[in-house]
Amino acid sequence: MTTLTPDAQLFQVGSFALSAGMKSWWKLDCDALSQQDWGAIMSLACRLVGAFGSVEGVPRGGLKLADMLRYDREAGYPLLIVDDVLTTGASMERQRAGREAKGFVLFARGPCLPWVKALFTVHSDLQIARGVLP
Repeated sequence: MTTLTPDAQLFQVGSFALSAGMKSWWKLDCDALSQQDWGAIMSLACRLVGAFGSVEGVPRGGLKLADMLRYDREAGYPLLIVDDVLTTGASMERQRAGREAKGFVLFARGPCLPWVKALFTVHSDLQIARGVLP
């Protein structure tokens, strides 16, 4: 587990380069979440996605959650792919590599892929302005 530092902030405003290669004026830093936060997220994820077999985390953000969820798997169910933040979905698709899978992300920066469920969805002004969201 990452140790929570006193100045860690989950939501940050500034100028950021996202892992998807886009620039953003805000970001989520899931390293700011405590071990208790991750435990609650794990419980919520299990309820949201239902039964799953093996679990894989998208590097880097999904690895911590995948490690925690490995104990809740059930034989005979589909693969679960997890990540902390979904921006375009490209890293989730790369991890899936055409396999049958369920997906879970803690935060989505807009609409999710059809096979992925998000615990929280953040709607940006850009998406609203482009008519992506109602």
